[in-house]
Amino acid sequence: MSDPQAEPLVLSSPEQFKALGHPVRHRMVNVLRQRPATLRQLSTALGMAKGTTGYHVRVLREAGLVRLAETRQVRGGTEQHFALVSHGFTFHEDVQGGPQFLINAALGEMLPARPGQAEHTVLRHLWLAPDEAHALAARLREQADEPHTVDSSQGEPYGLLVSLFPADIPTLDHDSPAPDTAD
Repeated sequence: MSDPQAEPLVLSSPEQFKALGHPVRHRMVNVLRQRPATLRQLSTALGMAKGTTGYHVRVLREAGLVRLAETRQVRGGTEQHFALVSHGFTFHEDVQGGPQFLINAALGEMLPARPGQAEHTVLRHLWLAPDEAHALAARLREQADEPHTVDSSQGEPYGLLVSLFPADIPTLDHDSPAPDTAD
């Protein structure tokens, strides 16, 4: 039997983008990537009131991003555990603005590196033939899709934003020699 959470959820509806576009809900999704959690656990992790947390969980559930994973009877009531419907999200091919959405999400998560903490951000341009670009995209996708177990006892969270995109960079004509500027 296959795990329904193993396949990425294809994002396509305005409700899904609105739900994920809110910084609190985006952080909540990142917390739920670790494991299912109760409203109290989410409230504690996010430093928010339980009622506010419940509202944001409801928005995520209505958008189809979060599901009720388990209920348990505890003294005085029922404890509900919420989980993501999928371990990953991807964009429907017709969705415009997906990369911008991810870049904005990454910018919202970025913290300044503390002394001694690893950090590396660079923008690099590569000149690739179409087959080289496809091969590199496949390698990057494979690396990004590699399973990774969340274990907060083993380290700190780091974000990885990988994007291979056609760049808007004018090219110089190879036939014209550069002007001689030596005087």
